Amino acid sequence: MTGIDALQKAIKAVGSQVALAEKLGIGQTAISNWIQKTKRVPAERVLALEAISGVSRHDLRPDLYPRERRTASRISA
Repeated sequence: MTGIDALQKAIKAVGSQVALAEKLGIGQTAISNWIQKTKRVPAERVLALEAISGVSRHDLRPDLYPRERRTASRISA
């Protein structure tokens, strides 16, 4: 899943770009710009977006929040 796919999932979870923007306290145009221009959620909005939508920060911005890789030594304890 790309960051934009995750953003679309977050929008769907909340209901619309307008509803998401209201919950984040920003204008809908900002969300549209994330999709159309920057192609990603700004770093300062990731955690709030995760809390509002339930979409993982790892999916929203994998460059900032990569998933930990489990190694055999960490699994066996």
